[in-house]
Amino acid sequence: MSSPGSTASLRTANLQRVVDVLRAQEAGDPVTQADIARQTGLAPATVSNIVRELAATGLLEVEPGSGRRGTTVALARSAGLVAGIDFGHSHVAVALGDMTGSLIAEERHRLNAGHPHTEGLDRAHDLLEQLLAGAGLERATIRTIGLGLPAPMTAGVVRSSAILPGWVGVNAPEAAGKRFGAVVHIDNDANLGALAEHRHGVARGHDSSVFVKVSSGVGAGIVLEDRLFHGNGGTAGEIGHLTLDENGPVCRCGSRGCLEAYTSTVALQSMMELQMPGASVDEIVRAARDGNVSALRALEDAGLHLGWALASVVNLLNPALVVVGGEMARAGELLLESARIGLRRHALDAVASTPVVASELGERASLIGAVLLAAERTELLSD
Repeated sequence: MSSPGSTASLRTANLQRVVDVLRAQEAGDPVTQADIARQTGLAPATVSNIVRELAATGLLEVEPGSGRRGTTVALARSAGLVAGIDFGHSHVAVALGDMTGSLIAEERHRLNAGHPHTEGLDRAHDLLEQLLAGAGLERATIRTIGLGLPAPMTAGVVRSSAILPGWVGVNAPEAAGKRFGAVVHIDNDANLGALAEHRHGVARGHDSSVFVKVSSGVGAGIVLEDRLFHGNGGTAGEIGHLTLDENGPVCRCGSRGCLEAYTSTVALQSMMELQMPGASVDEIVRAARDGNVSALRALEDAGLHLGWALASVVNLLNPALVVVGGEMARAGELLLESARIGLRRHALDAVASTPVVASELGERASLIGAVLLAAERTELLSD
């Protein structure tokens, strides 16, 4: 092991800086050696030597250029692939990705609500095998797997039975690692959505943002100073259980008047049950766009309550923007405009104009984040 400040330690650090620049690039966005030198602060000659060394190991692909374009550099497919898995209340999505976190192929499948964790992992395993077969790839090409769950977790153990009752008490990384025979990294789905929007979505270029996923549950992923904030026990962002009215409806968590009891898909469908029995979220949104006053009011109420909760978030964190995703985001401005009104009513003047925008990545945000998590946790440089 190299001592701090040694020549070997400096060399390893420089190698890592070059790899980190290449990991951060989006697919199709060429990077030249001159770009790497500018972003790392390394001398062009140093970058050239590092690129030559890593290309010789098969980690990098180098394409000679001409004129001002220069030689372009990218992580090689031979560096290996990663996989991302996103579980929801009643679905699982699986994707293959490269070491930049870019998706190569993906598949989504419905699950029974309340499915046991073994059933969910089995289905994810089958989907991953289908993707590999379709791409003509071997399982050995998968270096790491990122997995997202819509539940609070402590040390990888699912602590809430509300959304995924079949997973409560399960050590998720351990169970998934055994099923897939690979290293698996776990995070909350809202955190992964925040990571994806920060790296490849509408929050690019901002060092702070909050991603709020509004589906059957409500949770937030928080990015501060370009890093995900998990909190002391890993459960930061559970804004669905902010109390808006202590005399309000009973929430699934046992408290009263939580944001989730007013703003989730379950709450929306409950509000519309008399007018549109058994209607889906998409059907309610379509009705609102067609002028159904009950559907319009239900979405407006959901947005106002969301905005009231967001006021507490922006008062506390002062993020550059708030990104709204999940199933409820399909309503677009029917939800977001009333959320902005609610925020302005309850936030301090200094932060009342914080932008509230729709997710750019839509319902794929958490899946993209799972691939990014796997790519970022994969060790590419050997000692």
